Amino acid sequence: MYRDTMINALDDGPWDILVVGGGCVGLGVAVDAATRGYRTLLLERGDFGQGTSSRSTKLIHGGVRYLRQGRVRLVREALRERARLHRNAPHLVWPLDFVIPCYGVRERLAYGVGLRAYDALAGRDAFPPVRIVSGAGVLERVPNARRDRLRSGVIYSDGQFDDARLALSLAQTAVEHGAIVANYVRVDGFITSAGRVAGVLATDTETGHTRELQARVVVNAAGPWADQLLSFGSAPARPSVTLSRGSHLVLPGDSLGSTAALMVPTTDDGRVFFAVPWLGRVIVGTTDVQVPQPDADPAPSPDEEAFLLRHASQYLDRAPDASDVLSRFAGLRALARPDDGGRHTKSISREHSVSEKTPGLVTVVGGKWTTYRKVAQDAVDIGAAVAGLARRPCLTDALALHGAAGAAPRAESNADVEALYGGEAAALRELTRDRPELSAQLHPDLPYTHAHAVWAARHEMARTVEDVLARRTRALLLDAAAAMDAGKTVARLLAAELGWDEDRERTELVEFRRIAAPYLPSEPTSGARPASSP
Repeated sequence: MYRDTMINALDDGPWDILVVGGGCVGLGVAVDAATRGYRTLLLERGDFGQGTSSRSTKLIHGGVRYLRQGRVRLVREALRERARLHRNAPHLVWPLDFVIPCYGVRERLAYGVGLRAYDALAGRDAFPPVRIVSGAGVLERVPNARRDRLRSGVIYSDGQFDDARLALSLAQTAVEHGAIVANYVRVDGFITSAGRVAGVLATDTETGHTRELQARVVVNAAGPWADQLLSFGSAPARPSVTLSRGSHLVLPGDSLGSTAALMVPTTDDGRVFFAVPWLGRVIVGTTDVQVPQPDADPAPSPDEEAFLLRHASQYLDRAPDASDVLSRFAGLRALARPDDGGRHTKSISREHSVSEKTPGLVTVVGGKWTTYRKVAQDAVDIGAAVAGLARRPCLTDALALHGAAGAAPRAESNADVEALYGGEAAALRELTRDRPELSAQLHPDLPYTHAHAVWAARHEMARTVEDVLARRTRALLLDAAAAMDAGKTVARLLAAELGWDEDRERTELVEFRRIAAPYLPSEPTSGARPASSP
């Protein structure tokens, strides 16, 4: 997958389906449309998965809390998609045990019954079944769980994944089936004909070159920026999305002392609390704070950081503090706006909406990583109808994603980052055979080598230091300080691969340090709570 090839192909239109947005939904639409044989183009103004699609809680799940809300259809659909994604990308999605500690009999009964219903909804697609264990059984699985008054526990299984690597795999899969996908291409407006959207005005932000790209239908998959894109077409002023920020902290791997996750279904403010092992670290989350407008670089507030640390101390025997935080990150959820526009975001379903709000422009809002494939299927069905394209069936149900061929399924969330490359891992290793110096680590506290950076530039359309350290590798999330230290090495490697001069190399390093700074832990306000959603 080479960016020069993608950019040179932009003028090969007109396109059947032109997708704006390179997050999970947009990339899913590109895969679906391309596999149906439609001429497909995807444009992303930044990098693939740069927004929330690389800043999730790293879970592929049916949504236990939706079951509690009685949203049975939504849960059943998500569990079905969980199984498909596990089959189609076994190198990127794996089962994970979740342990719910119970400090009373009622908790054990309620969670046990509810999660058995969760398994039943999955049917033949169920992961390992629910187990009831003693307090000692909880501590065996999660040694650092709070021991005081611990009576028993419930263990169930869901899915975990690497979100940014999955986004990249979708981009590569789309290209393998004939799509053109281009990062760092910004959409500045629409081309119209006879009162319909007939394409876009797009600028390559690396060169400043602007093009008119014609298409039979444009799919707005811009996520948090969906309403801004709609405004280009003079759409109704009523917003389509409600935005909320979900924040997470990253702690050392021994914070749980386990390969199983800790899950608390209801905290004191009604949210769900997770402490999840991931790539040798532990992710703690999440918050749900309504925000008024999109932000390209959202960051946890000090109050959110304090909130998460306080809840971690309530459920972990050896409580973490601010000095334990290795990184922190946040993403914006773009939720389909409810009709009354007044509910708290934590009670809004992640169900999606697909509509033609402007003739020739199909807008997709809502959904989540677990259901991205079904969201994409619905969007392509409607987009093809709007464009008058020949009806063709969706083929993504059993479509192996890039890297799945020859990949061994992952059994757990360990630090074996090479396994995330699936069938390409051998080719990645070949780089170090040809150039042994590339086997050097980027940083002693990171599981990545120089070869990972070179591979990202050569084969994965990485264009910046951030692309390499935040998404092609997950260094920035695993340890923000270590990633900042590795920035100079990565800038030097990219300069050699991409032909940067010394000024560009210095500029890239300065920009990465600016972007990375909010990932460093802050000094939280003692006892503070995040602001409630209005």
